Amino acid sequence: MTTQLIEKRPDATAPPAPRPPRRGGPRGHRPWTPWLYLLPALVVLGGLLVYPVYQLGLISFLEYTQAQVSGGEPTSFKGFGNYTTLFADPQFWQVLLATVLFAAACVVTTLAVGCALAVLLTRVRALPRFALMVAALGAWATPAITGSTVWVFLFDADFGPVNKLLGLGDFSWTYGKYSAFALVLLEVVWCSFPFVMVTVYAGIKAIPSEVLEAAALDGASQWRIWRSVMAPMLRPILVVVTIQSIIWDFKLFTQIYVMTNGGGIAGQNLVLNVYAYQKAFASSQYSLGSAIGVVMLLILLAVTLIYLRLLRRQGEEL
Repeated sequence: MTTQLIEKRPDATAPPAPRPPRRGGPRGHRPWTPWLYLLPALVVLGGLLVYPVYQLGLISFLEYTQAQVSGGEPTSFKGFGNYTTLFADPQFWQVLLATVLFAAACVVTTLAVGCALAVLLTRVRALPRFALMVAALGAWATPAITGSTVWVFLFDADFGPVNKLLGLGDFSWTYGKYSAFALVLLEVVWCSFPFVMVTVYAGIKAIPSEVLEAAALDGASQWRIWRSVMAPMLRPILVVVTIQSIIWDFKLFTQIYVMTNGGGIAGQNLVLNVYAYQKAFASSQYSLGSAIGVVMLLILLAVTLIYLRLLRRQGEEL
């Protein structure tokens, strides 16, 4: 009996059972500690982003023209009246369609040029690669208004060297709708492809060389290697640069405004950003311009949410 009682006693030398971890992590750690470190940045971002967006949305629901700005008439609430006026305007839908098509053309061309030059960087020697990188980064670092002014001079009908080299005489690139869009597209691609080139080049260098050598030994052409080997492995990077290019090109303003003198003849080269500027400041219809800004914000917000979702899944199969 005594022996049984002794055997049932717990071993005094055995280590104590581990306690369950406390909620909130290690001792001294609180779940709100990271937010405390982020608080200064959140305050700055709130002042620079949240408040202007709030004002933009508020003005879009008001009757806010030059009369209200000068104090001649009181500000009144219109609700969705500005949006009703905007959506009933055929010019808005024409400008929206032109913006989508022009942004798509810019994105496709930028990706094609950037990816082609990224592959070229892996094929040339060190000195040509260094020269191409320096030239591309110089174009990327050039301010948009400076680059646009230089391109207008290069394609000027009277003094531009491009027309003389091509034998076009006094042909005006900014007179026609499609030629003006083509000229702006060239400038946008010129200042945008370096980002795609450098990003894709870094992704290509991360691909194991054995994979590319095996594809070459199997007799695959350069185009087949890109389509069947590189592109699938670079898919997360290509998705990221594509969505970023969509955001940048959709909200284009400086190049169109400078190179087409505010939107072209009779507004034939308007995009949404320039259209909103004309409504808000040229026509003093600040509420209508704010409504256009809100529509653009919602479109870009949807694209940004897709972009953030893809960033979280970058290491997964897309």
